[in-house]
Amino acid sequence: METYLDAMDIWEAVEEDYEIPPLPDNPTMAQIKNHKDKKIRKSKAKAYLFSAVSSLIFTRILSLKSSKDIWDYIKLEYEGDERIKGMQVLNLIRDFEMQKMKETETIKYYFERLLNIANRLRLFGSVFNDSRIVEKILVTVSERFEATITTLENTKDLSKITLAELLIALQAQEQRKVMRDEGNIEGALFAKPQDGGKNKKNKNKKNDESAPTVEVLMTNDKDLFKKLKPTTITKVKIGNSKYIPVQGKRTVAIPIHSGTKTVSKMLYVPEIDQNLLSVG
Repeated sequence: METYLDAMDIWEAVEEDYEIPPLPDNPTMAQIKNHKDKKIRKSKAKAYLFSAVSSLIFTRILSLKSSKDIWDYIKLEYEGDERIKGMQVLNLIRDFEMQKMKETETIKYYFERLLNIANRLRLFGSVFNDSRIVEKILVTVSERFEATITTLENTKDLSKITLAELLIALQAQEQRKVMRDEGNIEGALFAKPQDGGKNKKNKNKKNDESAPTVEVLMTNDKDLFKKLKPTTITKVKIGNSKYIPVQGKRTVAIPIHSGTKTVSKMLYVPEIDQNLLSVG
């Protein structure tokens, strides 16, 4: 707000709250112009301050005479005294320390979340260096970035790495993984799930070849599974007619370029060598 008022050439009218002396007898044109400019600046300052507050605050400052009185009231209302300001800073620092990257969010979104807190702290006058954000990211990002962080540790001085360098490095790994996952889904192989005899159809009924299929995705990436759930599918038959065991299932959210793809029937099959799309 202070910067805006300064840019409009009216900050002096707020900060100094100068008195406008009456014009002398037989004033010159320069004196008349200067007198008029000062009155206009004071009026503009009050008008800008009135327009910047909510209707509730406006009713409270309406009776104040000078723009400096209005400014002092607004600062106290929105920033509070030093004790309240200190409490707000402590709450923001505590919020920053508790942040942790979620498995389903992108590294860019996590960066923005931390930067938002840091910038709010800076608005309160706190010194909050980018190096502190770098340290926070290095120790709280998802485990899927561990390889990139290890590479950075071996090739760079992490105490001197910038936020931009760190973001570029982590985004590069994230984008490679997204492209790889999308490629595996688009080029998935077909396999037939087996239920271990638990859900067998009547043997006298002929199989309906035109029946609709149910798609599930299989993966050998255990990092996608926080907790495995039991499944009636105990093994799957892959392209070479070999059966391999299934160890569990769960719903998994996979980040892709257009957002997040939710796979409701992801099977954990350790022995496959790539992601497979299975049908039944």
